[in-house]
Order: sequence, then C-alpha cells, then structure tokens
Amino acid sequence: MMTSNGAGTADRSALEGVARSSKHSKHTIIALVEDRPGVLNRVSSKWRQRNFNIESLTVGPSETPGLSRMTFVVDASNTDVDQVIKQLYKVIEVAKITDITHSEAIMRELALIKVKATASTRGSIIEICEMFRANIIDVAQDSLVIETTGTEDKIDAMFEMLRTYGIKELVRTGRVAMTRGATTVSFVEEGVA
Repeated sequence: MMTSNGAGTADRSALEGVARSSKHSKHTIIALVEDRPGVLNRVSSKWRQRNFNIESLTVGPSETPGLSRMTFVVDASNTDVDQVIKQLYKVIEVAKITDITHSEAIMRELALIKVKATASTRGSIIEICEMFRANIIDVAQDSLVIETTGTEDKIDAMFEMLRTYGIKELVRTGRVAMTRGATTVSFVEEGVA
C-alpha cells in the first residue's frame, strides 16, 4: 500500500526488479574452452541440467591455439543465465565465458536454402537473391541452392519470400557473434597479432 509520503515505492521497485530479472529473453553466451574431446558435452550438459533448450550452438577454432569458441543462444532469465555461467566456470576446460546479450555486438548466421526452380520462376528467385545480397552457389534443372548471411531476421525474411516457390531443404549455422570496437572475448592482447 502506498502512503502519501511515498512509502512503499521501494517495495514496488524491488518487486519490479525481480519481475524483470525473471523475464525470459534470448541470451548470447560466448565460451572459450580447451579444444579437447568431451568438452562440448560437459558444457552443454550444464544448460541441460537447468532444463534450458539451446536454441543455437556454434563451435569453431578461436584466435588462441588450443582454444575453441562456443556461441550459445538460450532463452532464459538473467538470473538463470548468471547461475549457469557460474556452474560453467567449474568445468576445468572452460577458460572464459561472456554473456554479450547486452553488449554492442555483431551477430550473424549463414544459411543454405535449396529452392524449387523452373524456367518460369528462376528469374523471380534470382531477383530475391539480389535484393537480399545472397549468392546462388548451385544450379540444377529443377532447383537452386542459395547461400545467404546476415541477421536471423534477414534470413527469416528471405526464407518466407522463397517459401512460395517451394523450399526443398534448409541448413542454418546458428548465431555467431563478436563484440564491436576494442572490447574482446579473447585472450589476445591489443596490438599483438
């Protein structure tokens, strides 16, 4: 209950803060891990133990020899993500973890889309590719394979436009991300190549 002197405002603010922290949103987490067998399983198991669905996962070499870079996209609250990150640091092979969700970052995906194409539809499909700055990387008598990179929204939009022609196959990499500017998620010192 609110009094005329403003008592109760702090209680309401605290409750609103709790509501915000428990709200689920997509988080982009980057982990640098030792490049050894079984690490992917141990790291992804920490998300499974907390009953999270990993929406996207990409893994590849990093700029540091012996370390791989994992990029996870999970739908979770800030509090839950913080707890999983604390648990991930207990995995011996984990060198560094960063939640870049609220950072200035570049996020991209790669998609390969195989679309039905006839002599009469090929021109329209090529126009869509040009509009989205996508590349046609394979041509067959009855289909085209298109390569596109960009944000998830861009790929979703292109997919929807191509759907009317008939999608035969779709492959997406999942999100890769890098912070903008001088901020890094690596161990490479500035000025060292």
